[in-house]
Amino acid sequence: MTRDTDDLARLKAALQQAPASDPAAKMVAMDRAMEAFEKLQGAAQDSAPPPRPIQDRARLAGILRGVRHMFETLKLKPALAVTTSAAALFVGVVILLPQGGFGPGLSDRAPAPLAVDVAPLVLAEPAPAPLPAPAPAAKMAPAEARSRAQASADMEAPSVEAPANYGMAAAESAVVGAINTPQASLPDTTETFANAEANPVRITAAEPVSTFSVDVDTASYAIVRDALMAGTLPDAQAVRVEEMVNYFPYDYPAPDAGTAPFRPSVTVMPTPWNPNTRLVQIALQGRMPAVADRPPLNLVFLIDTSGSMQDADKLPLLRQSLGLMLGQLRAEDQVAIVAYAGSAGQVLPPTPAVERVTILAALDRLEAGGSTAGAEGLELAYRVAETMGGKGEVSRILLATDGDFNVGIDDPEGLEAYVARKRDTGVYLSILGFGRGNLDDAVMQSLAQNGNGTAAYIDTLQEARKVLVDQLTGALLPIANDVKIQVEWNPAAVAEYRLIGYETRALRREDFNNDAVDAGEIGAGHQVTAIYEVTAPGSPALLNDPLRYGAPEASVAPQTQGPELGFLRLRYKAPGEDVSALRETPILADTPVTVDARFAAAIAGFGQLLRGSAYLGAWDYAQAIDLASDNRGDDPFGYRIEAVNLMRLAQSLAR
Repeated sequence: MTRDTDDLARLKAALQQAPASDPAAKMVAMDRAMEAFEKLQGAAQDSAPPPRPIQDRARLAGILRGVRHMFETLKLKPALAVTTSAAALFVGVVILLPQGGFGPGLSDRAPAPLAVDVAPLVLAEPAPAPLPAPAPAAKMAPAEARSRAQASADMEAPSVEAPANYGMAAAESAVVGAINTPQASLPDTTETFANAEANPVRITAAEPVSTFSVDVDTASYAIVRDALMAGTLPDAQAVRVEEMVNYFPYDYPAPDAGTAPFRPSVTVMPTPWNPNTRLVQIALQGRMPAVADRPPLNLVFLIDTSGSMQDADKLPLLRQSLGLMLGQLRAEDQVAIVAYAGSAGQVLPPTPAVERVTILAALDRLEAGGSTAGAEGLELAYRVAETMGGKGEVSRILLATDGDFNVGIDDPEGLEAYVARKRDTGVYLSILGFGRGNLDDAVMQSLAQNGNGTAAYIDTLQEARKVLVDQLTGALLPIANDVKIQVEWNPAAVAEYRLIGYETRALRREDFNNDAVDAGEIGAGHQVTAIYEVTAPGSPALLNDPLRYGAPEASVAPQTQGPELGFLRLRYKAPGEDVSALRETPILADTPVTVDARFAAAIAGFGQLLRGSAYLGAWDYAQAIDLASDNRGDDPFGYRIEAVNLMRLAQSLAR
């Protein structure tokens, strides 16, 4: 008790010796303190958007927050004066003057009291001043939908490790660095997808010929899976049915030695969702050369290191994925690394693939930060790739990105034209997508198609193994370029037809024989599956009434009688050749139906359900699940049972 009395006595004496309170000076001090606080807050806000409020405690608001922040960050002179008000013994707000001399210390404008300990005040070491924020980029990265620490949003150097949380106030660094919690949905995304309206039903008498480019991309299936695993149905525009069907391996007959680099096969079966129509499945199986016989590979890893790539499912997963791939390369293969953010730079010169330690060390040095100068990165990657190629070798750029191109591309069509011109050099361009939230799937698809490459989306290390290990040869080694498919339907056997998927791969009829028109590529061992739904004349499933006056004679194809449903034509170019070769085969009605064909039909139905197709009638997820479950067949890697579980998940989310 005596000690408490002595402490109060000393405090009373100190208060009596303090200068008298001056209201005017008090207001000036308050204004100076708030001005300093607002400047600090402004510096922090200019460097990066504020993180989501997931701290252990709620932030104080207004003056109370300012008081705490100033206690933590501002230097003080040893001596501070307080007013003579009696209320100062227990409550009040201490106004701390930044580097300023003595002055009145109590505020009568505080919205809520703070308890003041009468024990001697111990001040912590002041926090370091924030690094100066760099000049803002031409366009800031879009708002992220997943866990996204945005501390590095304006860093510029793509290949040099930068200080953590560069450009942020020191008081915010620890909070922002801790944010890495995935969310169950994708709100406020800026994603765009390459797609078009579903193919309509065509009348054979009026349009007997259907032409399209092959597609071996698989990005859509992985994006659909990622959305479903996050607890939400995918955007209908993200669903490209052909990519979902082509995601799975099938047991198609391989080409014979000395024949074309791929072999076509056709299966006809009843349509699961409409007993009055049939599905015609066209399959291509590419030849798989012996690994020892493949030519040397020259690979340029073009890596997006912009600020939007810092999430765990982006740059960190990218490093791991490319690391898995290195183990599949041979001594004669080469790897170079180019990175881009606000600008582009070469991180690793062409290096033999056997020098894994050197390549992995270069990958580990990459840090995310800055804007996204994708055009500059592509230009540099092509220059590097062109220096690596030799006769008989294959050069390919692997662009790894979340698709957020926002600097240097004032004309996206101009960039696509640039990539199209560059494919004449023999350098292939493939795209690996990572992460969600600002995924620009449309740009990625366009670049891959114009660059004679493929597009895949990697959401897990397991998917990275599938794409870059199990299917690496097909992903990197082309066996046929500009592969086009054309089907002429027999009006006597097929009154109506529709192509399921391939909306973004449609070609004009006259494009089939024009070797100047670009089309898709097939890699070693690749498989391509296309499915038509066809309706026979007189079927109750016909959707169009017959014309009163019949079709114009010029558009009526010769009616070949017999078992032929149609005629299949294929055009392709050998790698490095400019003139295409032609293969033809009839489409016969009587073919054995395989487990693979039925499973592919289940996936085609699944994709149409996700797109809200009007052609499925009452067919639903339960029937798709049953069809896929009954026709899983040989599933050594579990891809098919995963699809069944995704169907079940979509069924629950759709209710």
